[in-house]
Amino acid sequence: MLIGGVAVAVIAGRESPDTGTATKTVQGVIGSEKAEFFADPQVVKALAAKGFTVRTETSGSWAMDQQALEGQDFAFPSSKAPADELRRRAKVRGGPIRPFYSPLVVVAHRAAAQVLADNGLATLSGASTGTLRMEPYLKAARADRTWQQLKGAAGHAELTGTVFITSTDPVASNSGALYLAAASYVTDGGRVAADEAAVDRTAPLLKKLISVQGAQQTSSDAPFRDFISGVGNPLVLVYESQVASLLLQKQDLGDLVVLYPDTTVSSDHTLVPLTENGRALGELLGSDTRLRELAVRHGFRPQGAAAEFTAATAGYTDFLNQKLTGIRQAPVPTAEVLHAMAERTRS
Repeated sequence: MLIGGVAVAVIAGRESPDTGTATKTVQGVIGSEKAEFFADPQVVKALAAKGFTVRTETSGSWAMDQQALEGQDFAFPSSKAPADELRRRAKVRGGPIRPFYSPLVVVAHRAAAQVLADNGLATLSGASTGTLRMEPYLKAARADRTWQQLKGAAGHAELTGTVFITSTDPVASNSGALYLAAASYVTDGGRVAADEAAVDRTAPLLKKLISVQGAQQTSSDAPFRDFISGVGNPLVLVYESQVASLLLQKQDLGDLVVLYPDTTVSSDHTLVPLTENGRALGELLGSDTRLRELAVRHGFRPQGAAAEFTAATAGYTDFLNQKLTGIRQAPVPTAEVLHAMAERTRS
């Protein structure tokens, strides 16, 4: 949906003539991973029933601060850090609005997941789910380990070259930046980066994690679709919501395995209200039962309503770690420090 920072308009309601009791048209900029949610005719109908028609355009979360926000009612990046930057710029008063969240996961083809497990880089708890062991993985990345150096890889022609995880561009995209946050936290002995010295300590490894990938996308949607279609890298960083959404649509995921990093970062989708109508929309997304139900259908975990996600995904525990058992959440650095980390991967 976004190439080079050019946003594409998505008009919520365009697929459904039923606008219900909609009386307010609200315009906003959203992360592309929420585009399908706002375009869903059922979401359109639920919003209209509460008096809203919502028009959106997509952007990388970290690219939103480069856009002219005049005329927008809200901005809806994928985590708190870019939202804090937008709130500061727009001088927004009041607390953040975080209606739902999604942890970062790594999707792998089954052969790749098994090879990682056989070499101590992952553990598998079933045929389609497991845990990525971040410390051993980062040690392998630092040493430029190749698939050919891992036992068990020889029988799989697709497993060649350097072992790496495909992520998005950390300068423009939220998931790529949060990948750096988690890697930095693990590399620096469980300390959240807080200053330039901390950035310096982890910069060489973080640069290696990014540079090995070559050209990067600004949205997690494209590499995930490539993975599902059977092309691209065998390890891809995505949001859990992207996997859960397909499962809830009863799509066949083939040999996909979901690896939850043992130290990860949850992406708190944070709405920044720029007008009172924008704030009302944000509050509605978190409080309305029907909209929370639809958010779960799109794979998101509603804030403060874990039971709703657990109930909806009860049939998919072969893929999903519903309660995030054994997963540690890494604190996220400030927006300024995250920007510095991302920029250092390019220098």
